Amino acid sequence: MSQYKYKPLSPDKIRTTVLGQRKSKVSIAHFGKPVKPNGSISSFLDNLPDVLAAKDLKEFIFSCRQARSDHKPIIAALGAHVIKAGLNPVIVDLMQKGWISALAFNGAGIIHDFEIAYSGHTSEDVDDNIIDGRFGMAEETAAYLNKTIISAKGKMGIGEAVGRLIEESDFPYKQYSLFGNAYKLNIPVTVHVAIGTDTIHFHPDADGEAIGSCSQRDFFLFCSLVKQLDGGGVFINIGSAVVLPEIFLKALTFVRNQGIPLKGLTTAVFDFFRHYRPIQNVVNRPMSDSGKGFYFIGHHEIMIPLLAAALTARGEQTNE
Repeated sequence: MSQYKYKPLSPDKIRTTVLGQRKSKVSIAHFGKPVKPNGSISSFLDNLPDVLAAKDLKEFIFSCRQARSDHKPIIAALGAHVIKAGLNPVIVDLMQKGWISALAFNGAGIIHDFEIAYSGHTSEDVDDNIIDGRFGMAEETAAYLNKTIISAKGKMGIGEAVGRLIEESDFPYKQYSLFGNAYKLNIPVTVHVAIGTDTIHFHPDADGEAIGSCSQRDFFLFCSLVKQLDGGGVFINIGSAVVLPEIFLKALTFVRNQGIPLKGLTTAVFDFFRHYRPIQNVVNRPMSDSGKGFYFIGHHEIMIPLLAAALTARGEQTNE
């Protein structure tokens, strides 16, 4: 016999319900459909199940289409890993087709984008080069970028200055540059620097005053861009876990302090896994009584081409 004073409850008097009258979250109307061979990207999306992340993706794509139709901005904030994941041609194509209104980067963005434009390769082996102090010592990267920032002080932000440098250069691979193409297309680019996080900061030609001044100019330019999101704009954070979500939140409160409500926003985060700041600062905190935030998990090199294909395919349908 059991020594416990509690006895198991009996199911004899359980109350049941009628399945047909019960509210359910999923029905066959939400089911996906098999992908047809040689089908379009639009049909692929339409055939996704209408649940969870697939439903969110379709809703987010619709919000981007609506923003473009209403001439509201779509701002993309990109961590430098987007460049290292080989996505420059995809982002450039979106810019050329009018799907990106502005770009924002952390400080590493100018390093990797410059190296792609200048030499056609980037992303050194940190584990190997950190041992003997060779990490971050590329002479051309530091010299070009620090000189460009110093010359830009009091005139323009880092994003525009680096874009002009690359677009007006004879660098052999500049067609792959996000900054150069943005400058050519007159798409604003801002760069938000944390002093000491980027390798060019410890080179002797780095000027902290110029870096800070130009980055602050970019912040207030970013605020001007965020202001335009009011009433249906879209903000996308791709691959930045700290700096860009913090910059976005500070720009948001600055703009609201100026009397702009910033309602009806759509925000989205694309990253490998969930981070605290993107969830809070991009998806949750910006929303007032309208708007919606999304969080999509997956590798950039898969998710961003999928997003781009969905936007351009549906955009072409809309324009027909």
